[in-house]
Amino acid sequence: MGPEARKSYHEELKELQNMVEEMGDLASQAISLSIEGLVELDDEKVKMVEDIDSKIYAYDRAIEKKSLNLIALQAPVAKDLRFIGTCLKIITDLDRVGRYSMDIGKVTRRMQGKKHLKKLVSIPYMAQLTIEMVDLAVDAFVEGDETKIDAIYENEEKVDALYDEIFREVLTYMIEDSKSITMGTQYVLVIRYLERIADHACNIVERVVYMETGEMVDHEV
Repeated sequence: MGPEARKSYHEELKELQNMVEEMGDLASQAISLSIEGLVELDDEKVKMVEDIDSKIYAYDRAIEKKSLNLIALQAPVAKDLRFIGTCLKIITDLDRVGRYSMDIGKVTRRMQGKKHLKKLVSIPYMAQLTIEMVDLAVDAFVEGDETKIDAIYENEEKVDALYDEIFREVLTYMIEDSKSITMGTQYVLVIRYLERIADHACNIVERVVYMETGEMVDHEV
């Protein structure tokens, strides 16, 4: 491969990296808007999440196509091949983040015309932790910094603890007042979606570790 072709090849890899980063930004926006929509019971924000999810899906298709073209035409090896393979894995996780954000939007729609059992505090905090996890994971990919895995795992423990705490609180409401069962069930769905988003952030950073070191991380969840 000549100097000009090599330069173009590396430019293609950089463009691929930028596309994944942009997709990650959209995924974080989707989480944030879905929770804002839930807190405010605002259908307009649900529609915004739907629009973002469509963009996320478009990135998924475009990145997959570009990655496969690079593999077919450039025959990358070693770290470049791991980089492209990581892109293909990451976009699957980010697409799922968009899907879970949409699922939270569906919960909001089912709550239309109702009132929250109490002011939502713990769920937005749990969402903020998951956003931080996704942002950290994408930053780790862009910077090639596998050491961010520790901070992400630390947040995951907080998310898991919040899941248990919120679940117990919601269960108490449901036991004490049967009229709260419908709303309580929806809250449980939301925290489950957030927990799954956190898992996808872990998946991303674990792929970054593989990209940088060639070693697979066996994370127990």
